[in-house]
Amino acid sequence: MSRVVDYDLYEVPPRWLFLRLETSDGVVGWGEPVVEGRAHTVRAAVEELVETYLLGTDPSRIEDHWQTMYRGQALWDIKGKQLGASVHQLLGGAARDRIRVYQWIGGDRPSEVTEQANEKVDAGFTALKMNATAEIERIDTPVTVEAAATRLEQVRKAVGNDVDIGVDFHGRVSKSMAKRLAKALEPHEPMFLEEPVLPEHNDALPEIACHTTTPIATGERMFSRWEFKAVFEDGTVDVIQPDVSHAGGITEVKKIADMAESYDVAMAPHCPLGPIALASCIQVDACSPNALIQEQSLDIHYNETSDVLDYLADPSVFEYRDGYVDIPDGQGLGVDIDVEHVRAKAGDVDWHNPVWRHEDGSVAEW
Repeated sequence: MSRVVDYDLYEVPPRWLFLRLETSDGVVGWGEPVVEGRAHTVRAAVEELVETYLLGTDPSRIEDHWQTMYRGQALWDIKGKQLGASVHQLLGGAARDRIRVYQWIGGDRPSEVTEQANEKVDAGFTALKMNATAEIERIDTPVTVEAAATRLEQVRKAVGNDVDIGVDFHGRVSKSMAKRLAKALEPHEPMFLEEPVLPEHNDALPEIACHTTTPIATGERMFSRWEFKAVFEDGTVDVIQPDVSHAGGITEVKKIADMAESYDVAMAPHCPLGPIALASCIQVDACSPNALIQEQSLDIHYNETSDVLDYLADPSVFEYRDGYVDIPDGQGLGVDIDVEHVRAKAGDVDWHNPVWRHEDGSVAEW
């Protein structure tokens, strides 16, 4: 019987943590267990779980391991390779041949969005996403609301109605301002309003939804099917955005997707991460009929020395055509990692979320 016998963790730029698991029969699986800005903390947790539990166990017992550890990308990669199948085949087979992807524009403090929007549409993307605002006060001025609406209006005019534009509130907005912004943005027909409030305030979503017909999206900071259960039952969320690296891996995200389908809720997995996380998302997208669109950041060049695609032996697996990416049909996650490049880039990556403050010195949501 195959056993997990070894592992390596690599902190690589710009801010990722890669996990390599190896079995007694020589099969290697890759995962990306990372919470952005907390790689050191996650590394310690993974080391403890692997060394005190996973080493010596049968890698094929994924559900049992998930119940014990609450995680699992690398195990799915191993199982697919052992069985000579892609992960989506193990999860029931493909429901589509490709999945639509969207591209970020504007950055965390949105600016120059119109120029970037045109560049991305010219590159073939048919869907974009932008932040609604930078820091925002609990009760802010009409100028702030107008500026957010004007930015979206400018992008809409630049790209036309054939391009979808998601607007991310990023949990920066209080429920009072979320209502005002939702109403102000609606004439410019955003694809969805993402995370109008932090998940701690999901009870405010029904009231916010009453102020707009725009679909509501949330979920990147929700970590299990039990957290999603409440928003499914109140009926106000139209798109859920679980993250495979945050919400229990492929196993749990597939269960969340299945729950969402029974409530007529679409799924657009959160993934501003690296190629292993994206491959994991796409495997779930492939076999989830309610998958709508996939976030990705692989074509963003973080700096001159850390092109994310360089971690792949064959980057062509993520070639985008007409705003879509094909479902990888290779074994496991469908991507091959350039191990030597990972080892060359690995080190102590000291990236943390920035701290933003309001003009009065109080902490603002980033």
